[in-house]
Amino acid sequence: GVQTCALPIYLVFIDTPGHEAFSKIRMRGTKVADIVVLVVAADDGIMPQTIEALKHAQSMNVPIVVAINKVDKVEKARVDVVKRDLATQHELLPEEWGGQTIYVPISAKTGLGIDKLLEMIILQSQLMELKAQSKGKALGYVLESKLEKGRGVVATILTQHGVVKVGDYFTAGKTTGKISS
Repeated sequence: GVQTCALPIYLVFIDTPGHEAFSKIRMRGTKVADIVVLVVAADDGIMPQTIEALKHAQSMNVPIVVAINKVDKVEKARVDVVKRDLATQHELLPEEWGGQTIYVPISAKTGLGIDKLLEMIILQSQLMELKAQSKGKALGYVLESKLEKGRGVVATILTQHGVVKVGDYFTAGKTTGKISS
């Protein structure tokens, strides 16, 4: 099972396709992260967007947990290939090889390893003594914004501190508005 802790820990997963248009979203997401979970598909290996996300995480100096996905589709040796490539090319030496990077083989399709991944995230957050601040004014980042017909400007935000509720007013740069659902 997954460990629980007294304080809430909020997890945000940002899934961005590899297209270059999503580069800024990956960068902004990494800017606000306390822990980065780098998901690498065992069958694809290290892709350009993997390297990009990794560089952002390394520049922000945040701990990285590597989730090797799609292990249900490949031979076990592929997992070691991904580990070796990340260790030799990108300095992410696995703990079991004497390094400090946590690697967790998972399958998003079957659920294999997801409990272990969550357990490792919780363990890392406890070592870092992370605590969610769920009171007070919100402060955060806009990951992306767009104009939607019939709704106006819509933004995806991540809050670092405090709470955002429907009906709250906000300021983002020179823009002000009201949070709606």
